[in-house]
Amino acid sequence: MRPLTLRRLLWTCGSLVAVLLVLIVLVLRLGPAPISVTELVMNLGRMAIGRINQLPADDQLIVFGIRLPRILLGVMVGASLSVAGASFQALLRNPLADPYVLGVSSGSATGALIAMMVAPQFALATPLAAFLGAVLTITGVYFLGLRDGNLDSTTLLLGGIISASFLSSVIMFLLTLSPRDLRGMPFWLMGDLSTPPVSELQWIFLVGLIVGIGAIYTTAADLNLLLTGEREAAHLGVEVTRVKLVVYVAASLLTALAVSASGAIGYIGLLVPHAMRFLFGSDYRILIPTSALGGAIAIVAADALARTVAAPTELPVGAVTAIAGAPIFIYLLRRRMR
Repeated sequence: MRPLTLRRLLWTCGSLVAVLLVLIVLVLRLGPAPISVTELVMNLGRMAIGRINQLPADDQLIVFGIRLPRILLGVMVGASLSVAGASFQALLRNPLADPYVLGVSSGSATGALIAMMVAPQFALATPLAAFLGAVLTITGVYFLGLRDGNLDSTTLLLGGIISASFLSSVIMFLLTLSPRDLRGMPFWLMGDLSTPPVSELQWIFLVGLIVGIGAIYTTAADLNLLLTGEREAAHLGVEVTRVKLVVYVAASLLTALAVSASGAIGYIGLLVPHAMRFLFGSDYRILIPTSALGGAIAIVAADALARTVAAPTELPVGAVTAIAGAPIFIYLLRRRMR
């Protein structure tokens, strides 16, 4: 493992932040109303110094009212799912672990849908129910994966796939019984960034994102040791029970926030951590922040493709990520079996 220094961490994260900012500027130009890069950069500069009122009305609506909120939501969703996926992979010692594959996203979606049907007037009910659904699902999958007191990767994976399939059937059943105003939910469940949450929920998402990633990062050194096994990590001084509790709760929180805001977007938590490991190594002290930034880049790029590849028709973001993610998942599964 390559030694990690503060300089290397800052340079790596700074490079990814630069890539993300360039991508955001390019994506802001995409759409039916084209905007030049020069004009866009000037508008962003005016916004940064608090002179947004001096912008043309059309630019205020298109760039800062429609496109930028969607991109920022994609940044938060991508960071949440990627860090959650990297955390599950370390804790479960399974490179195929991912909120979508393990059924955690489906559990969150089920909880969110129930909250929308039962208490649509309470804005906080949706993320709270999604969090509860995520926690219950990952707990069930964890116990399904236990064999003789130890986690079995194959059983765990099968348990997650079965749980996801069952919960997807529950979601379809609920949608069939739902009132008419929820009949558009299947598109949202496949991943939709076109309707950012209200401002109060956006702040809750941002705070939850910072708290969740921060809590997981405090366990980064312990996660490195947990990769050798729980018993070996305990002998090296790791408080295994505390680390598992922190990571399970924080990763479930991140998944719930992402699903409650954008639906179930698959395979980001699987692809991005593997890509970051390939580029920067498997040390979780650098893997967690790079996964967050890499996930943000991946979702922003996938959403741009979803909006433009079949324009004027808009595709679900989850469909784009699944097209890229499913073949790689099959490749990783076959390699692991070999």
